[in-house]
Amino acid sequence: MIGSLPLHAPELEGRIVPALEAVETRLLEVVSNADETINPPTSHLAEAGGKRLRPVLTLLTAQLGDPALAVGEAVRDAGVAVELTHIATLYHDDVMDDAPLRRGAPSAQTVWGNSAAILTGDVLVARASQLVAGLGPEAVLAHAKTFERLCMGQLHETLPRPVGTDPVAHYIQVLADKTGSLIAVSARYGAMLSGAGAATERIVETFGERIGVAYQLADDCLDVTSDSRTSGKTPGTDLREGVDTMPVLLLRQALAAGELDAAGQSILSALSTADLTDDAVLAEVVARLRTHPVLARTRQMAMSWAEEAVEVLEGLEQAVLEGTRARLEAEGLDAAALEAELAEARQRVRLVRASMEQFARLLVDRAA
Repeated sequence: MIGSLPLHAPELEGRIVPALEAVETRLLEVVSNADETINPPTSHLAEAGGKRLRPVLTLLTAQLGDPALAVGEAVRDAGVAVELTHIATLYHDDVMDDAPLRRGAPSAQTVWGNSAAILTGDVLVARASQLVAGLGPEAVLAHAKTFERLCMGQLHETLPRPVGTDPVAHYIQVLADKTGSLIAVSARYGAMLSGAGAATERIVETFGERIGVAYQLADDCLDVTSDSRTSGKTPGTDLREGVDTMPVLLLRQALAAGELDAAGQSILSALSTADLTDDAVLAEVVARLRTHPVLARTRQMAMSWAEEAVEVLEGLEQAVLEGTRARLEAEGLDAAALEAELAEARQRVRLVRASMEQFARLLVDRAA
């Protein structure tokens, strides 16, 4: 077990778990370092918990580089920064969605109002940026580009889709930007800050983006299938807010092709005309969507993206060994010591790759 994920990697747990605990401690310090007025809203979601998927991935990919750096301060700060950035987006998302719950607790805007929730998210982005500033210009640029993509993805979801754009392809790009980009940079930071090499960075970054899309497609399923007691979110929140997630887009795609069945037409009619602010009406639409084949198709899409993420890891061992050799040769190791280190790196990358594959499966299996 690493964090909230049942990753069966005992050889890695001894290194990653203490570092993750340090990330958690530092995270709670950072969200509560102002005053009695500011601290309650800024610490609200961090204290409510969370899976900490992004810091876990940062610490996991850091194992692909220099073991002395893999659990060091820079990697831990990166883990805090990506989680802070993620939490900040949740404050903003909940305002936009008018969501009453988050992680089983009242969402920030229901407690302090929309303006305070938006400003709280902004404060957390600023604190994340301060942490990243200490990691060097490359990390700063990566964080800035990622936050731009997060905002662009949200804007593309919010604003009207350009005429002639394929709705499904457009939505996948939204998911890659608003979810995949942050998971991607989380993976990249671990490799970057442990000196794993540019090729390794590219591989884990691509893995992160693809698994981010898979994760969000699985989340689209959970928006329909979960209940607030287990997920901390109101089922059908996206439907209520008029957000066309993948199951609805597939219904509309079938309608445009003249292939939509009567049940699907009834669901689309309800989404257009029914009063979804009424909890009973929303629950009825959600129940009908749960039994429609588009939900299974969305699950399959999530699985396909996860499989594509895993396929990217085919070149990981070679990339890590090349990066390790370059790093050690620069340090002037003799031939015998170099081969011993390469053998250790080879074993470590196999453990990390297996954990990354398991990580991908777990993020999608939750929607099964």
